[in-house]
Amino acid sequence: MISYIKGSLESKNIDYVTIDVGGIGYKIYMSASSIDRLGEIGESVKIFTYMRVREDDISLYGFCTNEELKMFEQLLGVSGVGAKSALTILSNISPSSFALAIISGDVATLKSLPGIGAKSAQRMILELKDKMKTQDAIETEFVPIKNIVKNDKARDAIEALQVLGYSRKDIDIAVSNIDTKDLSVEEIIKQGLKYLGM
Repeated sequence: MISYIKGSLESKNIDYVTIDVGGIGYKIYMSASSIDRLGEIGESVKIFTYMRVREDDISLYGFCTNEELKMFEQLLGVSGVGAKSALTILSNISPSSFALAIISGDVATLKSLPGIGAKSAQRMILELKDKMKTQDAIETEFVPIKNIVKNDKARDAIEALQVLGYSRKDIDIAVSNIDTKDLSVEEIIKQGLKYLGM
């Protein structure tokens, strides 16, 4: 598995970029928002990657941050969501906003994303919340977790970070370092992502 690719940005296209690494050009599919953030042609870039292997295709998908990669992997786990749909979703919502929409059951926000109808939005919420609860049950059974939930906003932020694929133990450590009292749920999520990205 290829974790990331670091090299020279050779070209930007509508849905992919080409990165030159030691004379080999890697074609990496990315969301439009990630392509926009990459910089100029010729600059050195680092892209986190997901390699999808199918019977008739091997493709690389790229992301500017680990959070985007984790969100992509979570989306692929939802029935009816393929790689191209997941990239379209990533182009239109940040990982923290997406996680918040899932844990709060915000169907309207999810429906506003291209290609997502009411049924798809409800399925996403159901499947990702269920997956989060299952992971939490497994981790709670095997890892003693100190209860650091300070308020409802912190609890919502913890659930949102779990939607993005982080372990409950790592999230508890990150959130325990944040003064959550005067922060919104989304601000707690963003600060948590900074700690988790270290």
